[in-house]
Amino acid sequence: MKLIRRSLLLSTAALIALGAFAQQSTPADAASQSLPDSPDSQAHVSPQPTGPTAVFDTSMGRMTCKLFSEEAPKTVANFIGLAEGTKDWTNPAMPHQKMHGKPFYNGTIFHRVIPGFMIQGGDPLGTGKGDPGYTVPDEFVPNLNFDLAGRLAMANSGPNTDGSQFFITEVPEPHLNQHYTIFGQCDPHSVLVAQSIAEVERDENNKPLQPVVLKKVTIVQNGQPMPPPPSDSAAAPAAPAAQAQQ
Repeated sequence: MKLIRRSLLLSTAALIALGAFAQQSTPADAASQSLPDSPDSQAHVSPQPTGPTAVFDTSMGRMTCKLFSEEAPKTVANFIGLAEGTKDWTNPAMPHQKMHGKPFYNGTIFHRVIPGFMIQGGDPLGTGKGDPGYTVPDEFVPNLNFDLAGRLAMANSGPNTDGSQFFITEVPEPHLNQHYTIFGQCDPHSVLVAQSIAEVERDENNKPLQPVVLKKVTIVQNGQPMPPPPSDSAAAPAAPAAQAQQ
């Protein structure tokens, strides 16, 4: 399943212990680390996204995330191609049916939401098992980590198994560092929307009881205006795989 692997989760106690250890530095150490010309302080500056913006219009609000085109070029190109329908993909409900010119994400759902952690989507099956019929390699950058809320990253089932599923974090999640490709950063308002989605009533598999629909993903190039919000009265298109399962 394309899930964030639970084996990577550290216990809260372990994280607290690590934090306490990190704080046990001498005044001299602290002073040296704060120097403007310190090589160590420069090495850990997180890069800023410079690519286009992905606009996620959901049934619970809009999220906007700027993409890391330089740090994760293959991942960003794949996501944009699927979002705009310029990349062919295979319908996971009908493995031999190639989809051409059809946006992948429109009408899919957020199939796994965990309060205080993340929301996950990008599976036309809505089960966590669907993918586009191919994989994309991981793209890790040493100083691009889960040190901020609102990281947009690819879900996977192991190394180099990225495809279409993604997740958005609600808080910093350092235990995920260098295990999942980060390809975007969402703004603070989008984090609030993600937190609202994560709080919906859900089943034992953390799937919302009432579907939270990703109506449309729009890619906005730098310098272009944001699209108007979709009409509330407009029905979200149903994912073809979901229809096949009914």
